[in-house]
Amino acid sequence: MATLPNPLPGLAAEPTGCSLGLERPLPPGRLVDTTDEGPWHEPLLWYADEPAEPGAWAAVQPARRTAGLLPLLLDVGDGQGGPEEWELMPGEMSYPGDHDPEEVLADLWDTVAPDDATAGGRAGAEGRPGLAETAGPDDDGADPDALAAEVADGLLAGRARLKEPRLALVPARRSADIPAAIGWGGPLNHENDVARLCAVLRSWEDRFGIRVVALGFDHLTVSVATPPTTETEARHLAAEHVVFCPGTIREATPDTYAKTLLGADTWTFWWD
Repeated sequence: MATLPNPLPGLAAEPTGCSLGLERPLPPGRLVDTTDEGPWHEPLLWYADEPAEPGAWAAVQPARRTAGLLPLLLDVGDGQGGPEEWELMPGEMSYPGDHDPEEVLADLWDTVAPDDATAGGRAGAEGRPGLAETAGPDDDGADPDALAAEVADGLLAGRARLKEPRLALVPARRSADIPAAIGWGGPLNHENDVARLCAVLRSWEDRFGIRVVALGFDHLTVSVATPPTTETEARHLAAEHVVFCPGTIREATPDTYAKTLLGADTWTFWWD
């Protein structure tokens, strides 16, 4: 996939990250280049050795502007270890910008093949769900990056969803690209090329102001600056969620799940 110059090797020489324009030094951490096929030619990410605390995300946000490094929370406490043990696959990822999100959802619809009662959403051509319509982020909505910091603090304070969160930095063009940038294989049983799912995340970034906030071995949490405000919009979006991650609706009915999306500032997905 297309990449930008990687600033992470500089952290080997200057591990405090003082060149990143941060208000406080980075905590002790490590660079990860381990993949399923051996060492990658450059680091894929940096992550801290110690559990993250509230405020950690906001403290590294200047690195987005100064170095193109995006913040992320990694959950290393779910029994699968840290990213060195996740069998990252950067060499097998395409570029998210090469995929059309509506085409990706249509292809995945053919794989999942839920009926209207399961999907609970708007049908497009040949019964496939179309993209949920939304006005998109505007000046009256929450700032996506500020909200991402708030959501990260909430996850760190509650620790309900993340068992052992660590602060990470990833070189990526935009937040939606983070899973592909590191070659994450969480949805491997559903989609081999995570860049295709990142194309959908890009679409949600444009329509709903999402930011990728946390990754575990097989789960993903995003913040949502402009969530759906009507039940119709929420039902359409629920159909996208089901196709993006078939395990999204587990015990809830489609309508019940759609209602949970109204005004929600986080979405979480798990793949089996």
